[in-house]
Parts: sequence; structure tokens; C-alpha cells
Amino acid sequence: MTDQSPPGSPVRGLARGVALAAVAFIATLILLFGLVTLAGQTGGRGTTDASSTPAVPAATPASSATSSATSGAGGPSPGSASPGASPSSTASSPAVIPDPTLVGAGDIANCALDDDSATAKLIDATPGAVFTAGDDAYPDGTAKQFRDCYRPTWGRFLDRTRPAAGNHDWQTKDLAGYLGYFGAAAAPDGKSWYSYDLGTWHVIVLDSDCGSVGGCGSDSVQGRWLTADLAASSARCTLAIWHHPRFSSGEHGNDAEVAPFWRALYDAGADVVINGHDHDYERFAPQDPNAHPDRGRGIREFVVGTGGAALRTFPTTAANSELRTAVAHGVIRLVLHRSSYEWSFIPTTGEVTDSGSGPCH
Repeated sequence: MTDQSPPGSPVRGLARGVALAAVAFIATLILLFGLVTLAGQTGGRGTTDASSTPAVPAATPASSATSSATSGAGGPSPGSASPGASPSSTASSPAVIPDPTLVGAGDIANCALDDDSATAKLIDATPGAVFTAGDDAYPDGTAKQFRDCYRPTWGRFLDRTRPAAGNHDWQTKDLAGYLGYFGAAAAPDGKSWYSYDLGTWHVIVLDSDCGSVGGCGSDSVQGRWLTADLAASSARCTLAIWHHPRFSSGEHGNDAEVAPFWRALYDAGADVVINGHDHDYERFAPQDPNAHPDRGRGIREFVVGTGGAALRTFPTTAANSELRTAVAHGVIRLVLHRSSYEWSFIPTTGEVTDSGSGPCH
């Protein structure tokens, strides 16, 4: 039915208002319905719900290469990418393992003196393996002297010490005080000589109290063991420690009884020898068994009898002696690299008085 009301009549105006209101109402419903639909399609965006978030894409080969080159301690193993890591993420560099150190001296503990306490403080500040070069407890190496004199000072490094015996340690029958204190570390195979590997180095500990161990010659029990041990080692670098020095400018001087040790080591291409016995510090140039300079194959010897016993002077100067000092107690520290070594003599006065480096043969 059509509207027959004349134009401008109240009835016609009312109808037009109702129609406009109806249109506005319908438009509003359409708009609200559209918003609700849109919200349903995008629900959860901006939340942390894993089911509604897009997956992180896998790392590309280029980003994997970057992670491999920079990964290390505290992160994934080298060559692996972290799960969910973005292509730009990197890990820390691998931790560098330092080369091993060996620190020590000979002629150490005496209850009548306190210089062993001073050298022990030097080792407190030096990590790594500890050696002794004999005469560890004065004057007779008794169990009491090890307990009362050695233990309060150098004894605190017992768990990292590889000892060598000296003539004062042998003052007690059968080396009982020394062996009783150090235990298996001093005689792992039931003998007072042994060897071990430290990093890539082979370290040999010998007993130079030749009269007490059946001799030091090449045909003695210890001599045959030394030859076999050297032959069995595949290490490029070799270091030996015993008490009596083959060459020395100190009070005791050269000791010919240990010449077979030097010969066997030289023939096997050994690099370094450390001794005690003379209460001083002395460094020698590399030399052969006959005390001839030999920079190519010779053994460098250090005499380090400065662990705590009273120091002594130098009555002479031995061939190839490069440096001598007896003004302060101290320890020698060696850093054992894969094909070389560094040394430093650290005195109790606090200033390094000798240092250097050398290659392995």
C-alpha cells in the first residue's frame, strides 16, 4: 500500500523518521557482526600461548656456520645451533685450557728455620703440580720431622705433590719417614723412582742416592728401568728430576755417579733436568754428557736447592753455567707447552730473578 498523505503532512514526516531509524539500526547490526567475526579470526595474537603463535623457522646453513664458529662453554657444542635461536644469535668462544705448570724446589723443611714457610707462600699463589727435588725434611727425614717440619708448610700441597728423595731423607732406614709421609705418590710401583705424564710432557723422577738403591749405572735396576721407560714414552718433551746434580758450581760440585742418568736422557732426546743438593739456584746452558755446549740436542739443567735450607755460596764456576744466585730462597715455575717450555725462578723477595724459554728437541 502506498502513502496517500499529502506532502508536508505530519503522517508523511513520521513515516520518513521511522524508515531512517530502521536503516541506522540495521547498519549498526552489520557493523557489530563484522567486528565480532574479525576478532574471532585473529584471536590470541599478542599472547604467549604456543598453540597460537607461529613456529620459529629453522636456522639457515649460513646462520649455523656462524654459531659453530663462536660456540663454546656455557652453550651448545661446537657446530650445533640452539633450539629456536634466531639466525643472528651467537654463543661464547670455547674456554682455553692453559698449559700445565710444575713448581717446586729441593732442600726444604727444617724446624730450626722458617724459610720453608716463605717458599710455601709462593706455591700458595701458584696453581699446578708441585715437585720436590730431595732433602724434603731435615736433618734426617724421620716421620717426626716430616710431621712437624714439612707438613705445616709444604704439606698443604700434599695432594698435588710428586716428590723425589734426597740423601737426608735416606738418613732414616729404608727411607721410612719419606715413604710413610708421601705414600704411593713417592713409590707408585714400590720403588723410589717413577714417571708420569703432565700435559704432553713426560716427567721422570729418579733416586740419586745411588749407594742406597743398588747403584745408578745403566745396568742397575734403576738404570734398566730408566732405559725402558724412555723407550716406551712417545712424548716429544721430557723432563727429569733427582737430587744430586750432575753439574754444579755449588759446594758439592759435579756428581759423576749420576752420569749414567744424563747419558740415557741425552740419548733419548730429553730436554730438562732439575736437581737440588747444593743450596743455591743455578741455570746451565744445554749441554751433552761431557759438559760440551749443545744447543741442538743438549739438556738444560736447573739446580734449585732453595726450598728452605740454609743457603750456601759458589766456590767455583762450572762449565756452561749461565746464572748463579744464592741470596734468596725461592721456587722454580715451569710452564710446559706442547713443544717448548718457559721457566721463572721466583724468590721470596718477590722479584723474578731469572726467566726464559726453550724449545723441545
